[in-house]
Amino acid sequence: MKNIGITVYGCDHDEAEALLEISPNLCVIPTIINAPVSELNIASACGNRCISVGHKSEISERVLHSLKDNGIEYISTRSMGYDHIDMQAALKIGIAVGNVEYSPNSVADYTVMLMLMAVRNAKAIISSASKYDFRLNSVRGKELSDMTIGVIGTGHIGKAVIKRLKGFGCRVLAYSNNSDAAAEYVTFNELLKKSDIITLHLPLTADTRHIIGCGQIKKMKQGAFIINTGRGALINTGSLTKALENKKLGGAALDVLEGEEGLFYFDCTQKPIDNMFLLQLQRMPNVIITPHTAYHTERALYDTIKKTIINCIDFERSLLHG
Repeated sequence: MKNIGITVYGCDHDEAEALLEISPNLCVIPTIINAPVSELNIASACGNRCISVGHKSEISERVLHSLKDNGIEYISTRSMGYDHIDMQAALKIGIAVGNVEYSPNSVADYTVMLMLMAVRNAKAIISSASKYDFRLNSVRGKELSDMTIGVIGTGHIGKAVIKRLKGFGCRVLAYSNNSDAAAEYVTFNELLKKSDIITLHLPLTADTRHIIGCGQIKKMKQGAFIINTGRGALINTGSLTKALENKKLGGAALDVLEGEEGLFYFDCTQKPIDNMFLLQLQRMPNVIITPHTAYHTERALYDTIKKTIINCIDFERSLLHG
């Protein structure tokens, strides 16, 4: 097959370097655009049928119509999740969408790191030490081997998390549509009631939105911890904030947050923050917030770029062989 063209939107500097390194070996000519795809820059697709987009910007029905009008037939998103794309509109309009899989180790490592930081009060300890207050925290930390961990969602990342937790000697409970991980599968309510830590590894869909809310938190153990490296809206943030304030929960470590759009990935040091939940959570000594960075490793970068290119190549081949 001759060289094919792909337009890559929302392409950061390190992504562009990886694209330029990998593309020649795969017979692809990339058009690299730093800005996310929008009605203003769709013409930059330069006649290519395939585009690649990041997960940082919403792709609405209106944008999808403009893409279709400009000859776009396929979108490869550089993410595992699709929640930033109006998938119903894409299906109706006739634009195919594909996602990528990258090394699950990036998110799995980060998830376990957040667990350890949460149960050892790392935020408060580091904050005090940065002010040269080296007294021991009045609240003693916990050891993972003494805890029961509930893993909700056992896809590639959930399985990788479970594998790591087994090395710590934890009891691991799991709840998922599939049941092929090395864990003790239980009902959702049983997992909520028995887990000292709950970690979320689900895609965001209509069914999973706010899978953890007020009712679910009430069923959880007193002093339990929540870890979220999936999507912010898996948790009802208002319910989470109240449960932390009234000490029902012992803490939370969140790499994703409802309303993170327009905040995460931007320098907000010189502008007001209008996400009240973020402001409340940041003030709590037992809450760790990081800016959707669990996936952000060199290995995951190259996996993602290679897979997004291959997605587009496979689509072009499917057209040829009709």
